[in-house]
Amino acid sequence: MIFTATHLAGAMLIDPERREDERGYFARTYCEREFEHHGLPARMVQSNVSATRRAGTLRGMHYQAAPHQEDKLVRCVRGAIWDVIVDIRPGSPTWCQWLGVELSESNGRMLLAPKGFAHGFIALSDDAVVYYQVSAFHAPGAERGARHDDPAFGIAWPVPVTLIADKDRAWPDFSRAAGEPQPRQGLERP
Repeated sequence: MIFTATHLAGAMLIDPERREDERGYFARTYCEREFEHHGLPARMVQSNVSATRRAGTLRGMHYQAAPHQEDKLVRCVRGAIWDVIVDIRPGSPTWCQWLGVELSESNGRMLLAPKGFAHGFIALSDDAVVYYQVSAFHAPGAERGARHDDPAFGIAWPVPVTLIADKDRAWPDFSRAAGEPQPRQGLERP
């Protein structure tokens, strides 16, 4: 695996190293030793999958409140998504900054979203399937979110949002403490 740090502290892009032959390819997508070697969370306690039927569907921006915060290792195993994380850690030098990256079946790229980040994605293809591992068990009472169009973040989504859950549309404005830095665009393409 190839680990690439991003401008958001703790967030990491991970590319598999494919070994190909006439049968196809093999690639490792997780290794506890390699994650520990790079100072990343090595314990993943739950795996989830989401299937999104139509391109333009947005899911997010979700996170778990303390003490139930979770690291997420996200990859798209069918189709393509544009995955976004936002640093919402109070006092972080990259507070309210975001990163967007295309994850797809063809590129195999993964994104590690650390604890204290909101996460969401928009489907770039029909029938997109996203698989993610998390470092903490789901706690329904700790579910939180922020709107995809919250001015505190200024996320520039690459395609129009055509479908979003009522719950995700209704999150309140994200509170910004006085004196915090203004958000900046964090677009990163593979």
